[in-house]
Amino acid sequence: MRMRRKKWARPELSVCPYFMKDPSKNRGHWAEQFERPEQPFWLELGCGKGTYAARVAADHPEINLLAIDIKSDILAVARRNIQAVYAEAGRPVDNLRLTAYEIGIIHTLLAPEDTVDRICINFCNPWPHTGHRKKRLTHPKQLVLYASFLRDGAEIHFKTDDDDLFRDSLEYFTQWGFPVTYVTWDLHESGRTDSPSTEHEEMFTAQGIKTKFLIARYRGEATDRQIEKMLSQYPKFAPAKVPEGVFKPEIV
Repeated sequence: MRMRRKKWARPELSVCPYFMKDPSKNRGHWAEQFERPEQPFWLELGCGKGTYAARVAADHPEINLLAIDIKSDILAVARRNIQAVYAEAGRPVDNLRLTAYEIGIIHTLLAPEDTVDRICINFCNPWPHTGHRKKRLTHPKQLVLYASFLRDGAEIHFKTDDDDLFRDSLEYFTQWGFPVTYVTWDLHESGRTDSPSTEHEEMFTAQGIKTKFLIARYRGEATDRQIEKMLSQYPKFAPAKVPEGVFKPEIV
């Protein structure tokens, strides 16, 4: 469902101190955009209304989190949710940054020097039709991009309501050299409490739909070798050479 255009979205984002208006300029220098640059660096891809990012970052001041989505309207809602969560926690928004970017070319936003420690993907579009599956955020085409900036030992945390997407993603990660170290087909019955609920998760849970969850690990050179092997069979998944700065976010 498309979100209605919000007249207040761009004005609020334009004065938000933790919204990055020209994010590609920070490529290779993301740590410097945080008050404590030495901290582990996490991403949330497709952050939506920001409830997950807000809760994770507010609960973990020892990490830095960059939350990414594509539309200013949803990011402005995220900004309001982030403000509310941090106000309740009684602390400033000092370890979270928001930005608008096309995740399909995320390698033009993050460089190997940015060394990401965790990627969080929550309830992304399942793109069920065969011709659209390459748009999935867990598709091999995306995993190749993520490998370019993940730290050795980094994790990808993935949650979804969609059985087919989850089943396919398990295969994607395994085949492309990201071993799955944890998997559950019912997160809320698993006993894990370290993954805050998103707005979609709460909605699907109310409908009786179970949340599927996995953790996959990037193994540095071992993963890179497997990716190289798989690309020899599927060269179409190799990343396109996109010049830096070609994508301009739809904001101000």
